[in-house]
Amino acid sequence: MKNFMFLITILAVATGLWSCSSNDTTIGYAPAETINVAQSDFHAANVGDTVNTVVISSHEFSAYTNNDWITVSPAYSPGKKDTLTITIAPNKGDAREGSVIVWSGGSRDSIKISQDAGAEDIKAPLDGYKLVWDDEFSGSSLSSDWTYEVQPAGWVNNELQKYVQDNDVAQVKNGCLNINLMKDGNSIKSARLYAKKATGWTYGYIEARIKLPAGKGTWPAFWMMPVNFKSWPADGEIDIMEEVGYDPNVVVSTIHCNKYNNTGTATESARETVSTAQSDFHTYGLEWTADYMTFYVDGEKLLTYKNDGSGNDEWPFNKAFYPILNIAWGGTWGGAQGVDESALPAQMQVDYIRVFQKK
Repeated sequence: MKNFMFLITILAVATGLWSCSSNDTTIGYAPAETINVAQSDFHAANVGDTVNTVVISSHEFSAYTNNDWITVSPAYSPGKKDTLTITIAPNKGDAREGSVIVWSGGSRDSIKISQDAGAEDIKAPLDGYKLVWDDEFSGSSLSSDWTYEVQPAGWVNNELQKYVQDNDVAQVKNGCLNINLMKDGNSIKSARLYAKKATGWTYGYIEARIKLPAGKGTWPAFWMMPVNFKSWPADGEIDIMEEVGYDPNVVVSTIHCNKYNNTGTATESARETVSTAQSDFHTYGLEWTADYMTFYVDGEKLLTYKNDGSGNDEWPFNKAFYPILNIAWGGTWGGAQGVDESALPAQMQVDYIRVFQKK
């Protein structure tokens, strides 16, 4: 009898324990979902990359990363199938690894990202300077540092083109920014691009490596305007490089202010013939300090303009300016000898633009 009661007690305890265990399993865990990632391992060069992979899930899903050099879009997909776009930023440091996490219900899957170490640091062309900003155009589109001007034909300088924002007039391909001047029905369109327009820089060494377009009527430029612009020429203008198609391969550097504004003196402007300016890349640079501006072509000095201390009419260049890249068509200078539409489309290629400041 005692043995029988002992067995009954054991069975009762076991039943109770089983019951408690069974109840525990009812705690609300999210159900496991099926996640299928088409490609779950990517390797990028140090210049960065944008890759795509298809995700198929049995339910809606989210995607995220904890790495600040990786971005993923969309972050949420309500459907059961979507394409993730993963952008990997350029790397100037050591080789690195990261991941993108895909999450649906109680399931997770990861996409591994690895990237080569960065190239050797970019050296300043002049002693005492360090790189503070650059665009090597190594991706597939312009970064958010750039702003398009959008204006109709005739907006400034009697230029014949309109400035637009579209994928035809500005393209990042094969490590270059291509600015295209082209027909658009009965009109001509082009791009005028501003780098860091809201902030710019005060003083430094600014350089771009450029191949110029050909054709009578073209007017390419690499220049700078003040961030807090109010009036011209009082607020100043810095033309690092300009060329007009009817005078091919002759590059010009100029400053504009109240004291010197298209008066044609050697104080404010200088020109040089670069025989392959339209067929090959050349560097155009400006060293700008509180005391002087020196313009360079392929590392050789072209013009030095000095601050004589007489005031704003002569030196409005003590504030932030931002770089500009554009091609105009015709206008007061570019069209001084007419235009030849057979030259269209025309293209200005920019290999890089870099800004250095004193260490």
